[in-house]
Amino acid sequence: MGVILIKKDYRSGYEEVPVGEGAARIRLRKGIKQGKKGVFHLLFSRIGVLAILVLIQFVFLMIPFVWIQNYSTLFLSIYTVMAVAVLIVILNRDINPGFKLMWVIPMAAFPVFGAFFYIFVQAQPGARRFNQKYLSNVRETEPYLKQNEAVLSELAAEDPHAARLATYIEEKAKFPIYENSSVKYYPIGELMFEDLKIQLKKAKRYIFLEYFIIAHGEMWGEVLDILLEKIAEGVEVYLMYDGTNTLSNLPVGYEKKMEALGIHCHVVQPIRVALSTVQNNRDHRKICVIDGNTAFTGGVNLADEYINVIDRFGHWKDTAVRIQGEAVKSFLFAWMQMWNVGAKEKLSYEKYLNLTIPLEVQAPGYVIPFSDSPLDQENVGESVYVDMIYSANEYVHFMSPYLVPDNEVLTALKYAAKRGVEVVLILPHIPDKKYAFYLAKTYYPSLLEAGVNIYEYTPGFVHAKDCVCDGKSAVVGTINLDYRSLYLHFECAVWMYGMPEIAKIEEDFQVTMGLSQKITMEDYLKLPFYVKLFGGVLKLMAPLM
Repeated sequence: MGVILIKKDYRSGYEEVPVGEGAARIRLRKGIKQGKKGVFHLLFSRIGVLAILVLIQFVFLMIPFVWIQNYSTLFLSIYTVMAVAVLIVILNRDINPGFKLMWVIPMAAFPVFGAFFYIFVQAQPGARRFNQKYLSNVRETEPYLKQNEAVLSELAAEDPHAARLATYIEEKAKFPIYENSSVKYYPIGELMFEDLKIQLKKAKRYIFLEYFIIAHGEMWGEVLDILLEKIAEGVEVYLMYDGTNTLSNLPVGYEKKMEALGIHCHVVQPIRVALSTVQNNRDHRKICVIDGNTAFTGGVNLADEYINVIDRFGHWKDTAVRIQGEAVKSFLFAWMQMWNVGAKEKLSYEKYLNLTIPLEVQAPGYVIPFSDSPLDQENVGESVYVDMIYSANEYVHFMSPYLVPDNEVLTALKYAAKRGVEVVLILPHIPDKKYAFYLAKTYYPSLLEAGVNIYEYTPGFVHAKDCVCDGKSAVVGTINLDYRSLYLHFECAVWMYGMPEIAKIEEDFQVTMGLSQKITMEDYLKLPFYVKLFGGVLKLMAPLM
């Protein structure tokens, strides 16, 4: 039947309880319930003020075109021709059809303003500079991340299809395959956090951190204490976090406070009051590299909900992995590629290769830590998922907090189910974002009709990003089954093949499924009308959800 780990309280260790009892214990646990914030608080928060300023900017952009449309036939004719030209450009771009539809609809509704708005948003110089620097850094690191052809040949002899996928990841994402590197899987954020603290305390030379979310609380407080101890011992500490943290999680200028403590700190893509596509390209990665021989990734950010210290959306189910050995080099360079885009101090690749403390590991199987960028026109994360779905013979299992798939993923999932593969999706029952939750449900009917099994994690919120295929391969990382992860965000993950931990990932999947409610077509039909209506309307904006 399996067991699940549950914390006895928020200051002590864990106990193993049977799955059935675990479900009840999770539902009845008494955590620190985070209070809901009212409309007034939201309106005058940093998020609210930013939204108002962006709206004002949008209105000021629109006013001239309203005037032109009403008072100037000549200008209206000129801009109508421009709108047609822009529409032709959009339709001929090599982008996902969903994004084309996102622009075609406003262009049809507001042809004059829509054309200008498209040009304005696409022509942001700041976005181009960031893109150029990042892609330049990727090219600079290529000589350090060469494919080991002998390892690739070993995999090809065992599984030619898996070797072709490994070749694709190396050619398009520039991350090679490794052997004799270990992977440890954590079925819950609390366990990852305990080991993270242990490994941080072992650091001798450097610690590199990169997280989408950092928030004041017990988790970040304990990590920060360890970092300050290591700095006192002479360890170099570097920290990156996404600019969205300045909206609510951290105060403006927090990076300066970190610098004053001796932590080299950089904010990736700071939020600015500008209508620009660069605002969509968030750094959603979670990477910790310690001495070049140990790394962590997965869904777990540095905030208390990820280890169930606070209760936001019921029990928070998350997963992570630790890799050790030579494969850590890929995350070392992935981290440095991002740091060297906008930080004041550009780091030397050679320096940190020389500072790396080798860790000899003897382990079966193959592993590829990789990063996916929205800037190179290659959707590596999605391609890896789709490849695993199409190659599955027995089963393919996913855990994801969001389900907003594009046509490629949706088609692959349905086709796999139709040809007899067991396709299972575990999604949240208690959402963190209701709009995404309602939108996800619009995909239920076609998936259920095709034979895809959908489960909702009844104790709370699933934030894990796991995929297991036939017990042979698996992916654990930061990549959700939605447009944002697959197209817009910087993401990272670990693809593994033939490793013992894959069985543990599948075992955790089965345990989680035992705590979840299977969704039927009857369940979908019973949904309130407003849920279906709101979700259907949101489909027009799906590529931004």
